[in-house]
Amino acid sequence: MGSSGYRYGGARALVLLHDRHLREFLGVWREARARGVELPRTDDPDYFTSDTLLLHVLGAARGYMTWICEQLDLPDPGIEPPPAAGEIALRAEEYMEHVLAGWRKPLVDVPEEKFEPAVYPARWGTPYCIDAMLEHAVMHPIRHTFQLRNLLSKAPE
Repeated sequence: MGSSGYRYGGARALVLLHDRHLREFLGVWREARARGVELPRTDDPDYFTSDTLLLHVLGAARGYMTWICEQLDLPDPGIEPPPAAGEIALRAEEYMEHVLAGWRKPLVDVPEEKFEPAVYPARWGTPYCIDAMLEHAVMHPIRHTFQLRNLLSKAPE
């Protein structure tokens, strides 16, 4: 095992990047909410309000790791479902810390060869290898951070 504690350093890197970018998303989300930024109108329930967006991003973070553990026949990481949309803003920090704690250990002992080339259907049907799903999980909060920063740039001060 390397000095990182992970058998596969790529997994460690993606877990750390996910941590960094989920935290960044929450900070930008808070700023957007404080400034009254409204999301564009849509039929997608994940984007009705800033709270449903927060629920979507934090819930997805849970879902990525539970999916990975299912595919690799690892124990359930014990990440509880997110609070309801009406509670998520009040419990965001606490829940995010819970999710991130649930991300830290499941992949520590998984050897590199388990991360690809085998592919599994994601819950939405797209086939992913484990490495690609980890990359997707990292990009998800980055994309929504970008979205919110775009909206913030157009919002009055």
